[in-house]
Amino acid sequence: MTQDELKALVGRAALDHVPGGAIIGVGTGSTVNRFIDALATVKDRIAGAVSSSQASTERLHRHGIAVYETTQVERVPVYVDGADEIDRRGHMIKGGGAALTREKIVADLAERFVCIADESKLVDVLGRYPLPVEVIAMAAPQIARRFAEQGGTATLRRNGEGAAVLTDNGHPILDVRGLVIAEPRRLEDEINQWPGVVTCGIFARHRASVCLLGTSEGVRTLVF
Repeated sequence: MTQDELKALVGRAALDHVPGGAIIGVGTGSTVNRFIDALATVKDRIAGAVSSSQASTERLHRHGIAVYETTQVERVPVYVDGADEIDRRGHMIKGGGAALTREKIVADLAERFVCIADESKLVDVLGRYPLPVEVIAMAAPQIARRFAEQGGTATLRRNGEGAAVLTDNGHPILDVRGLVIAEPRRLEDEINQWPGVVTCGIFARHRASVCLLGTSEGVRTLVF
C-alpha cells in the first residue's frame, strides 16, 4: 500500500474507538485528515468534536461536524491524533504540523489517546525525527543555545518563502536535530521548564493509550 492508503486505513480503523453520542478530541495532520473524512460517514453517531487546530476545525466544519471550544467541555472520552514518531511504550514526538501546544491541551482533556500512524513512525528510541519546540520569539536564541549544550542543533522552522512558520498561537517553532531521547518523560519535563518554551513536542506525560499502526498486512494494534 502507499503511505496515503495506510493513512486512510488507520483513519477508518479509529472509528471503532469512537463512542456513540460523545464529543471527541480530534488532532491535526495528514493522517488525521483521513480520520476526519471517515468520521464524516458516521457523523450522526457523535455529538461533535474538540479540535486541536484551525485546519482541522475547518475540515470538520466542511463535513458538517459540530466543533466545540475546549472551554465548553470538561472531559472527552477519546482523542485521536497522529504522531511523527512513536516508541514501543507509547511515547511520541509530535508537532510536525505546528499544532503541538493545542494538541497537548486537547489530549489533556481526554481519557484515552488513540494514535494513528503508519509503520514507518514506530521507533525504538525517539529522536530520529526533529523535535519541535514552540517558543516565545524573544527567547529562541537562548533556547537554541541550551539545546546545543545537550548536543542538539535547533533551527527556526521556515516556510518555502523563508518566513518563520507560526503556530495558531502566533509563536515560532524550533526544530531540534541530533537528540537521542532515551528518557522522554524526564526530558519533556526539563525542556518545558526553560523560560520562553511554550511546550515541546515530546508527548510522554500524555502518551498514547493505543496505537493503530498501518502496515502492509493491515492494521496492527499496540496497547500501552
